[in-house]
Amino acid sequence: MNKSRHYQATKAKTACLCRIRQQAEQAGSKRSDASVSRLILLSFIFLSALISCEPKKQEIVVLPEEEMTVDLSGIGKAKLSDYGFFVGALKELSPAPDVIPYSLNSALFSDYAYKQRFVKIPPGTQVNYHADDVLEFPVGTVLIKNFYYPADFRKPTENIRILETRLLINEAGTWKALPYIWNAEQTDAYLNVAGKNLDVTWTHYNGEVKNIKYSVPNMNQCKGCHLRGDKVMPIGPSARQLNGDYEFKSGTENQLMHWKNLNLINDLPAANQIPKLINYEEEHELIDARARAWLEINCAHCHRADGPAKNSGLHLLASEKDLAKLGVGKAPVAAGKGSGGLLYSIVPGKPDESILQFRIESVHPGIMMPELGRSITHEEGVELVRKWIGEMK
Repeated sequence: MNKSRHYQATKAKTACLCRIRQQAEQAGSKRSDASVSRLILLSFIFLSALISCEPKKQEIVVLPEEEMTVDLSGIGKAKLSDYGFFVGALKELSPAPDVIPYSLNSALFSDYAYKQRFVKIPPGTQVNYHADDVLEFPVGTVLIKNFYYPADFRKPTENIRILETRLLINEAGTWKALPYIWNAEQTDAYLNVAGKNLDVTWTHYNGEVKNIKYSVPNMNQCKGCHLRGDKVMPIGPSARQLNGDYEFKSGTENQLMHWKNLNLINDLPAANQIPKLINYEEEHELIDARARAWLEINCAHCHRADGPAKNSGLHLLASEKDLAKLGVGKAPVAAGKGSGGLLYSIVPGKPDESILQFRIESVHPGIMMPELGRSITHEEGVELVRKWIGEMK
């Protein structure tokens, strides 16, 4: 501590001593002189000790993330490369033989980040099929999601910068979320339980240059979105999200059928009996189905009967049939800044009078929905929902 800081600390503590003395003297009419004197003496001894205890000057050394010596072995492996998910140069994300790539029909918006997803299912185990929920993955399964940005969205395979890799690991029936942040050299990613903000710049599809503060969530924030009841659960890999084609190295094939051919999924029904969530970006599909798909992947992980926002009464799964639960003519449970002074979640034909539209367009931290995972507005998504509400009767 330098002399100036020590002087300011001493001055503050001395002022505190004076206030204690004044209070003690004011209490003199109610206490004996002896008790007042004892109070002053004890206070003086205590504060004098604080003033005299000047800490020794210490040199603080900040190490790069890859050189930090904090032991995180009880949480997860220190580096992404330690898991052996990929072969060759790590940045190429070329999966090992037991790691399977997959995609979702409708993907969560994350500030326009591109994503590459993989799953590692333990040998000799199978995934249990569910028609209307996330598939039941066996213990030892790892879901791997990589977030990256091309420098120019019009050239999506060139000049790629990977920002983070999130792992969901099924340990003894409990899912653990681990975020890994990539280094500038793109040679590895390192476990970072505290999260981090990263500056990102890219050229958008229309040629506009965009700059954002990309937020890598901390472990608790991961849990916030993945909570179902009192358990952490995956969000994306449901049968209706995986019921679509993927270009595997062996050729293009329906993802669920590919898993079946690898003997990785149990009780899979015939293809025509498997539900399917459409891709909300497919403009030839019906506007209702597209908007409902967007709301499911972006909002329904919380807004469902067993989600963190269940008390709102707003349930946004694409399978929801109750218009009141969907928000039509529904007053908010708690009005306030988040309602924008509006009366109902959805007012048919009037998106500007609908709380849902107000919140998905906002970027205010106390208003926007979803609360995490974005810092800018998904322009195409909110325009889709606006059109959907506008066409409601």
